[in-house]
Amino acid sequence: MSSKIDTNNAEALAGSGWRGSADLWLQAAYDTVIETGVDAVRIQPLAKKLKLSRTSFYWFFKDRNELLNALLKMWRDKNTGNLVDRSEAYAETIAEAILNIFDCWLNQDLFDSQFEFAVRSWALQSPEVADQISLADETRLDALQKMFIRFGFDCQKADVRARTIYLTQIGYISMKSDEDLTTRLQRISDYVEIFTGHTPEPRELERFYARHKQIN
Repeated sequence: MSSKIDTNNAEALAGSGWRGSADLWLQAAYDTVIETGVDAVRIQPLAKKLKLSRTSFYWFFKDRNELLNALLKMWRDKNTGNLVDRSEAYAETIAEAILNIFDCWLNQDLFDSQFEFAVRSWALQSPEVADQISLADETRLDALQKMFIRFGFDCQKADVRARTIYLTQIGYISMKSDEDLTTRLQRISDYVEIFTGHTPEPRELERFYARHKQIN
């Protein structure tokens, strides 16, 4: 989910007796958790935002907890699911494999950094969410380690390199780094070399930049 709610359209539909949809309520919850945090994800404010009745919510969710669980599932499916998928994507070399991972950092459709920050902030006040963060971290690190092992790295070095890549990116997110895209792209080749010990081939970088519509 990435688009804002069209409240004018929602208001018109509400006037015809429309109750919304599970996706619409979930989108409203997503927008709210990104903008102001999980404490603001409440049924009545969401209903007001959508210009729907409070009772409409209960056609789709049993209670607020069910909505919050749906939010967490969306986060897991997107951020963890896509990172694991990119770690398993075809690559000729470890350098190209890392570039596949970097797709997540540059494409919000693959990995939503704002959502990641919001869920990690949420975890500070919820032990249950903190457990989910720990499980996600473990799953992602395991996927990255296996990626290195596929390219001949021993388990220890694969583990350390996986942690270096992952913790660097989580640092970017946690610090809300304001590094502009052009600067970050200029550093891509050096990051790959530092993370893997291998310089990416020009053709590998060309394919990467083409995916992001950038010219080296």
